[in-house]
Amino acid sequence: MSASAETAAPASAKARAILEAAAELFITQGYGAVSMDAVAKRAGVSKATLYAHFGAKDRLFAAIIQGACLEMRGETPEMGPAGASLYDAMLPMAIRWLGFLLRERSLGMFRVVVAEGSRFPELARAFHENGPRATRQWLTGWLAAQAARGLLQAPDPALAADQCLALLRSEMFLQATLGIGPMPDEAAIAASAAAAVRTFCRAYGAVG
Repeated sequence: MSASAETAAPASAKARAILEAAAELFITQGYGAVSMDAVAKRAGVSKATLYAHFGAKDRLFAAIIQGACLEMRGETPEMGPAGASLYDAMLPMAIRWLGFLLRERSLGMFRVVVAEGSRFPELARAFHENGPRATRQWLTGWLAAQAARGLLQAPDPALAADQCLALLRSEMFLQATLGIGPMPDEAAIAASAAAAVRTFCRAYGAVG
């Protein structure tokens, strides 16, 4: 069964405590090694409360990923600032997204999925459906809206979204995931994001 999370992140204090405790445990101990009992104990809630909120471990993981992606997208406007070029509309979004992907928490969750996804298919599905797939769908709609404004030529907005995300997840992201070298600072993240956006805009006929 799919482990898609609810459309809105849980708002209660108990739910937030559970998500925080679970994320910490998954990153430090791995998905397979963490029991729902351990999550309940770390969060300071009963096991009944934990299951009432999330039902199963894969749904709990899905909620963590969905909440992270909602935070990453933040308050990104659907259409960008009035009169903005595609480059100007995309650049702040790209910097925000790349910076989020390079956070230690984000990298930690990604490493868990890579390390254990083949052994726990429900983990891989929960991550993909609530993370990359949801972000791709949102970006596809955003790019389609920009195309409707005449800011880019994108006959296949979904393909354009794939390429945009691939440009952001460049060598910088790979090295950070592998733990090679120092973590990039804000200036390096901004420069990498700007290069990705420039390349994307040139490919789709809207140079900033």
